[in-house]
Amino acid sequence: MGELTISALSRSLIVALLLLSDAALAALAPGDYEFSMTHQGFRRSYLVHVPPQASDGRPLPLVLSFHGGGSNAEVMRTYTRMDRSADRDGYIVVYPNGSSGIGGRFLTWNAGNCCGPAALLQVDDVGFALNVLDDVAARVAVDKSRVYATGLSNGAMMAYRLAAEAAHRIAAVAGVAGTMSLQRFAPSRPVPVLHIHSTHDHIARYDGGFAAPATVADTRMFHAPVEDMLRRWLDFDGCPLKPAAVETIAAERGTPDETHSAIRRVYRPCRQSVEVVLIQLGGAGHVWPGGIRDYNPELLGTGTSVIDANTEIWRFFSRFRR
Repeated sequence: MGELTISALSRSLIVALLLLSDAALAALAPGDYEFSMTHQGFRRSYLVHVPPQASDGRPLPLVLSFHGGGSNAEVMRTYTRMDRSADRDGYIVVYPNGSSGIGGRFLTWNAGNCCGPAALLQVDDVGFALNVLDDVAARVAVDKSRVYATGLSNGAMMAYRLAAEAAHRIAAVAGVAGTMSLQRFAPSRPVPVLHIHSTHDHIARYDGGFAAPATVADTRMFHAPVEDMLRRWLDFDGCPLKPAAVETIAAERGTPDETHSAIRRVYRPCRQSVEVVLIQLGGAGHVWPGGIRDYNPELLGTGTSVIDANTEIWRFFSRFRR
């Protein structure tokens, strides 16, 4: 009788824990949050925006959005306006903070050969990003087959490193104005790739080479040519070197973007039905297309709305699951 009672209590305890677990998943209401954790003995943090669609409790896609070198998560959120896209399209967006800055500013990512103190100190930013994913999933229902990574400049480099070294967690990757900076490149599976880059980018030059430091947090570094990086992904993903589709997008006349252009090149078929897409911009600087116009023109150069990066990125991501 005693054994039966203990068994019944055990079952009740298990059911209660499962109910608590389900409640925890649904506990994070739509809105904006900041969380922190300890990683490698240092306090790290991230911002998360939960869209209205989370109210019904269904697991939602998640996009990791990495800020540029010398910036931070709040600037990335404000500049890109990705929260609005997340609300429209129904995904969770997470903005991690880099490290090695001063007073929460001038943060960088260890994206391999770049950038700044984070790379010099060999900070484990891949491990940090994976811990962030686990922490978010413990707070809100996440569709783990639809986790994506994107970023700007040094953040784009970080997104590519995460996709290359943790392809088992990332369904697709998109980089804006920053090429991959890895010596060792051996993803565990083919990864869909979207890259957005301007031929007039004065910091991460389209054709590669050295550029002046973008901020006090950056060291002067060599940027890989966009098409050399693209070739690495094309070869690994088993895509043809000639695009299957080419589309030219012209800006509207009479707008600040009337001299800007965009060419979309789609490379397919590839292994496991992935794709590689390059959107080559003309006339813009080192910018997030569709972000706040001329957010910091002295540093980033000319903004553009010839395309909206948030729309292009989500349209691409939404077609792929891990």
